[in-house]
Amino acid sequence: MKTIDLSSATVRDLNQALHDQTKTLTERKWVVSNPGGKHNLAVGLNEALSVEIDGHAGYYCAGMNQKASVTIHGNVGVGVAENMMSGMVRIKGSASQAAGATAHGGLLVIEGDAGARCGISMKGVDIVVGGNIGHMSCFMGQAGRLVVCGDAGDALGDSLYETRIYIKGTVKSLGSDCIEKDMRAEHLEELAELLNRAGFDEDPASFKRYGSARQLYNFKVDNASAY
Repeated sequence: MKTIDLSSATVRDLNQALHDQTKTLTERKWVVSNPGGKHNLAVGLNEALSVEIDGHAGYYCAGMNQKASVTIHGNVGVGVAENMMSGMVRIKGSASQAAGATAHGGLLVIEGDAGARCGISMKGVDIVVGGNIGHMSCFMGQAGRLVVCGDAGDALGDSLYETRIYIKGTVKSLGSDCIEKDMRAEHLEELAELLNRAGFDEDPASFKRYGSARQLYNFKVDNASAY
């Protein structure tokens, strides 16, 4: 196991060391100590490394992740796991705005709350949140699954495409073209698998499912006032 102390090393030192390591893979487990809320930690990883960040991280932590498993033992700032392609990112605390934005794949787990625009324009990622999410979450969500064990803020799933949304708590309001849908057996099975992967002991039957009414992304003149 390799440890990098950000009280003395720079963020550039950290990211360069991680990217150099992906070429040799002699050390797969890394610990980042004293992160101090610094931005851009562990970005662009493209091999199956394990990175443990021992404290709070700033903006864009674990962005563009591929294959790596990144765990943050604290809170994170804006844009955690943005544009993630695969692998896993786990936040032991809470996340600020735009968690998992534009992410194409992998699993993002937020054990606490997530701020506004969680999963904005998500394109295939699975996001599981243990607490609540803020307003405009899953705006223009295209593919993937968003699971929330708490409540959701205003305009959930606004202008949604085909992302599937599961919410256990209350939804303050639904966005344009987002509706509640039936919870069938295949959805209960899918949700159970996601909760298990994320490590949450929740009853899938206590969740509601939301999705696109499919009225906005296929233009119909009768709906012109909704655009």
